[in-house]
Amino acid sequence: MSDVRVRFAPSPTGELHIGGARTALFNYLFARNTGGTFVLRIDDTDLERSRTDYIDKLIDSLKWLGLNWDEGPYYQSKRLEEHSREAERLLAEKKAYRCYCSVESLADGRTAAREDSKAYLYPGTCRNLTVDEEEAYQKEGRSPVVRLITPDYGETVVQDEIRGAVTFDHTDLDDLIIMKSNGHPTYNFASIVDDLQMGITHVIRAEEHLSNTPRQQLCAVALGYTLPRFAHVPMILAPDRSKLSKRHGATSVEEFYAEGHLPEALINYMALLGWSPGDDEEVLSIDKMVSRFSLQKVNKTAAIYDVNKLAWMNSLYIRGYALDKLADAALPFFEKKELVKSPLSETESDYYKKVIALVRERSRTLVELAEGASYFYSDQFTYEEKGVKKQFLKEKTAEYLRRAAEGLRSIESFNHDSIESLYRAISEELGVSAGKLIHPTRLAITGCTVGPGFFEIMALLGREKTVERMEKAAELIESEAFSRE
Repeated sequence: MSDVRVRFAPSPTGELHIGGARTALFNYLFARNTGGTFVLRIDDTDLERSRTDYIDKLIDSLKWLGLNWDEGPYYQSKRLEEHSREAERLLAEKKAYRCYCSVESLADGRTAAREDSKAYLYPGTCRNLTVDEEEAYQKEGRSPVVRLITPDYGETVVQDEIRGAVTFDHTDLDDLIIMKSNGHPTYNFASIVDDLQMGITHVIRAEEHLSNTPRQQLCAVALGYTLPRFAHVPMILAPDRSKLSKRHGATSVEEFYAEGHLPEALINYMALLGWSPGDDEEVLSIDKMVSRFSLQKVNKTAAIYDVNKLAWMNSLYIRGYALDKLADAALPFFEKKELVKSPLSETESDYYKKVIALVRERSRTLVELAEGASYFYSDQFTYEEKGVKKQFLKEKTAEYLRRAAEGLRSIESFNHDSIESLYRAISEELGVSAGKLIHPTRLAITGCTVGPGFFEIMALLGREKTVERMEKAAELIESEAFSRE
């Protein structure tokens, strides 16, 4: 299937939504699986809503995801001459006609249909205008639209690669406007003309476009082109099966990046929204996705967006990333929290990577990674309230902290093994469990009750900073700075 040509054709009217990104991914996987060509086309004929900054963001998002296209980007707005030429051909072949109906008369028709609880269908008023009637309308200054003649009877069958045959009765379709009165094409006409002229063999897009497909097929048939194959992928719904929106969490690729998700994790997660690779396997490389992908394995039913599953998957990729690669990805998030500042010196870089290696085991996102690393860079942290009540307000806690700090000052080597040995010895000396020393010390040096390995934290923080924080906590406890309420 090396002649396969697919396209991703977003409208630049907003940020790249997860649904659009998933559509781009499925097109990419299908093209790579078949040895075909992946085309990027920007459908920017909605002049009022299209913005160049959205185009830039869209392209940046695709690049960040690693969905590299083979051709393009093409811009639909630069193909207006082609759209007009095809519309003129349909007019010349009597497959389309100019409609001069006023906005007011069409509005009256819609109102009447609504009052009768019916869907409004254009009645074909201008289908058979004479030359004299057209000239009269033109003298009035009316700017016509161009409508495709839709057969009054019969049906159009969409042979969907995912859903099978879907039938649309022509009595439910009116004469589609293909060119607006301003000379610009409508979405349905421009889209199918571009697909046909660009040799697109498979149109893989969201389910919401299924209702557009019979109209586009009618255009293709009228123009005399071979139809592409259509595949409409399922919707992505919120956990409550409502339409996905910002209240359910991040929905755009830019938001996922800002929250600290890794591109491979997002790609992996999106692939599973409506597609099953088989063998109950969920964590797949892009190469494995390509080798297994087929439209036959795409589900018909809606996919459910699960932010917790994405966080879980992202945590797997954070733990599995090569350290240098993770350090590069995390750097902007550390800089945003003002923990580090580029460029890092060799010493700073070495410390930074050691921090990441230690903290990443408990991090679900790069934001959490930076937040979890903050106490390695700053003494300005607060103690967890529950931890204070559970650890600092216990009898003899200050005494234990001071005894441990004294021991830490005196040990020869300040490393994991020597620190652990010291704490075991002190706990035996005091006749208390090691936890009586370890838990308040962790809170004193990190402000947290949980985190990476306790002895690893101390070794990385270093003797001076560790002892200083322990003594500060002991002083606060002794001064009764913490409320016992």
